[in-house]
Amino acid sequence: MKTIAATFIALLAAHAVAHEQQLSLSASVPTSTSTSTSTSTSTSTSAPTLAPSPMISEMAAKISAARIEKTIRKLVSFETRNTLSDAKSETRGIGAARRWIKAELEQCAKASGGRMKVEFDEHLAQQAVRIPQPTNLVNVVATLPGMQAASVDRLYVVSGHYDSMPSSPVDGETAAPGANDDASGTAAVMELACVMSQYQFDATLVFMAVAGEEQGLIGATFWAKAAKAKGLNIAGMITNDIIGNTKAADGTVIKNRVRLFAEGVPPVKEISDEALTLLRSGGENDFPTRQLARFIKEAADRNIAATHIAVDVIYRRDRYLRGGDHTPFLEAGYAAVRMTEPVEDFRHQHQNPRVENGVQYGDLPEFVDFEYVANVARVNAAGLAALALGPAAPKEVQMETLNLENDSTLRWKANLEPDVAGYQIVWRDTTSPFWQHRKDVGNVTRASIKGVSKDNVVFGVVAYDNEGNASVATYPVPFRLR
Repeated sequence: MKTIAATFIALLAAHAVAHEQQLSLSASVPTSTSTSTSTSTSTSTSAPTLAPSPMISEMAAKISAARIEKTIRKLVSFETRNTLSDAKSETRGIGAARRWIKAELEQCAKASGGRMKVEFDEHLAQQAVRIPQPTNLVNVVATLPGMQAASVDRLYVVSGHYDSMPSSPVDGETAAPGANDDASGTAAVMELACVMSQYQFDATLVFMAVAGEEQGLIGATFWAKAAKAKGLNIAGMITNDIIGNTKAADGTVIKNRVRLFAEGVPPVKEISDEALTLLRSGGENDFPTRQLARFIKEAADRNIAATHIAVDVIYRRDRYLRGGDHTPFLEAGYAAVRMTEPVEDFRHQHQNPRVENGVQYGDLPEFVDFEYVANVARVNAAGLAALALGPAAPKEVQMETLNLENDSTLRWKANLEPDVAGYQIVWRDTTSPFWQHRKDVGNVTRASIKGVSKDNVVFGVVAYDNEGNASVATYPVPFRLR
């Protein structure tokens, strides 16, 4: 089902042998899927770092800047894709754009052997500030089902919004090319769907081109609310919005970085008991969205370093005065992040195309760096593939607080996937944003780290399968006997 570096498995096995010889562990990495109860380990030896995945590297290499450019230029050719624009014309407006997107994705679905399914997701948006009259709003959704029975109901969603706007969001007539905002994100998602549908994953991937973003995130809100009502297990969501510009208005050029916005504590009036528990134990930077961002960055660093694009995790929901389609997912309780270029030129966003004092305004293709869009798509591919190949994040992870001691003991519930081979405990300084240490503890549901005090660091538990694919980390909540 998956092609992951065999060297990682060999490293895990060698590490388990070293543990037995040096530390006399009560449980080492087993060769079967049986789960032991407990192990104890010191910090004298670090677990091997996760190995790059040849499959993910191959997948990322297939992403084509030329195809992305062709897609962006085609989307621009519809003149406007404003949600309120013509829905019936075959050559102009949002209707023609969405029908073309669906047809393109259907061609890729055929190439996948029919595994990927493409459909319209239609809703009637009622009158609102940016919707003068009830308007039919249509998302284009392509779903690639997972191949593992235990993981098929775990979903990862990636989106871009295909609607555009000129200077006014309710102007459906003026040209609104929207090359960067957000044909760039839509083209990236379409490219991801076409490339990734050639591969098989344990979990399910959902590729969406959504409408109504400029009207107030309407399309994404409809889909996220419906998903919540259906009880869908969306384990992570990425939106790509404005990912094509590399030159700021002052001439600054940045081609080698992308911003990944990740919210921390949900900004709600009433914080849940679960959230309060995390906050009381110092887990304010370890809510699921921050864990998702860490995972995506690490997956990109590990698998596509050759692209020379760094992922800058920003501890914030979004930029000031702006919003994105990850927001409705966050508000529905899902982990969701946003990717955006590092420098923005606001002369080329939300502007009627025109020339003033010799300056070109408007969101035109000549201001899009197509190779950069491809590199951001590769970051997406690395993160999504690693998520969908790996196990689910461990559940019911707890930090034992039974005694005053300088060691740290964690416990968790065994994963349900049949190919889970073991677990790693990861930790970092409380002031560090990313994991600094990891220790393999084998296929157990309880383990101790000797000489590392839970008072001084932040811990997490990661599951890995027999091909070396790892999960997102889960933060431990305190456990004590009542």
